[in-house]
Amino acid sequence: MGLIERIVTLVFGDGGRGLKSAAEVFRENAEAAGRRDSETRARAMAQFGGEFALPRKGLFDRMIDGLNRLPRPALAFGTLGLFIAAMVDPVWFASRMQGIALVPEPLWWLLGAIVSFYFGARHQAKGQEFQRQISHSLATVPRVLSNLERLEQSRSGPGGIGAAAAGTDAELELDIIEPEANPALQAWQREADMGR
Repeated sequence: MGLIERIVTLVFGDGGRGLKSAAEVFRENAEAAGRRDSETRARAMAQFGGEFALPRKGLFDRMIDGLNRLPRPALAFGTLGLFIAAMVDPVWFASRMQGIALVPEPLWWLLGAIVSFYFGARHQAKGQEFQRQISHSLATVPRVLSNLERLEQSRSGPGGIGAAAAGTDAELELDIIEPEANPALQAWQREADMGR
């Protein structure tokens, strides 16, 4: 009997904590993992929200944003202008293209790097702005879900839509009308009543 008791105590000792700790060696505790994931997400959202807490909308920022918006339309309209120029004056267009053909290859590589870095940086800035908007939207999800739940309750409540459900509203009104307990005021009233 002593040997079996020792084996059972070894496996299930301390109210089953022995088996639990042995199992956690081979498999992660799902509850603890969920808690860690939730804390990590909360910290990441707080850090992300802190990065974009202050809006940058001064005069200088607006001017730079305006300048950042110019290259793409300029490139698009410039390309369309080249097509129009080729149709209007083919000789003029051909002479300009001969000049472009003389541009050395390293200069083309440099132009490609500059354009790709510009559009890459612009893409990253817009991507971060999009992520900020997504994080703001995600932060409002609990409130939206609460509102949807209340709307569904009003729809499926007694009488459906249009029927007044006086239960919670009446209780709220009574809570507003009834004064809160104020010990100092009650003591003052007792003293005033005794003085009469």
